[in-house]
Amino acid sequence: MRMHVAGLFEQKVKPSEVARQLRVSLKSADQWHQLWPHGGVQALACRGPSGSRCRLLPRCLQELVAYLEQGPAAHGWIEDQVWTAARVATLMGRRFHVSCSVPGATRLMHRLGFSPQVPARRVAERDEQAVTAWKEATWAEVKEPGRPAAATSASRTRQASPVGRPGHALGGGAAAPRR
Repeated sequence: MRMHVAGLFEQKVKPSEVARQLRVSLKSADQWHQLWPHGGVQALACRGPSGSRCRLLPRCLQELVAYLEQGPAAHGWIEDQVWTAARVATLMGRRFHVSCSVPGATRLMHRLGFSPQVPARRVAERDEQAVTAWKEATWAEVKEPGRPAAATSASRTRQASPVGRPGHALGGGAAAPRR
């Protein structure tokens, strides 16, 4: 790709057109255009991923994969069997004495082929049959009925049109004299 970019710049193609043709951001094309006159094709070489490098050695990464495959219960999380990014960050601190942010743990998990999970916040003693029975029996009695559709207006700024209302309804017919 860098050869293609250099060829376009040699042909005096503007960075905006380079960005459009290569489907990259204008910012990237502008940066390449600034680097190209000073270093040629070598200046356009990829510098690798941005951000700080992983502080775990390859051996430690393999150990982390093995720990993740064992599951959370093997490491003290018995509430549910999901690896959250916060748990992985805590595990890294406990096992490797390396601090890691939650977003950093998320990126590392993705790189290792795992995805962080979000646990369902439910009580362990929850009785699904009792919840269903309550919804069917009690909720119908407790729930307030909504307003009838005819009494509402779609507009927040104007009241519903009086057309079609019976004459004895509010707003229907001629306006009542004020007192």
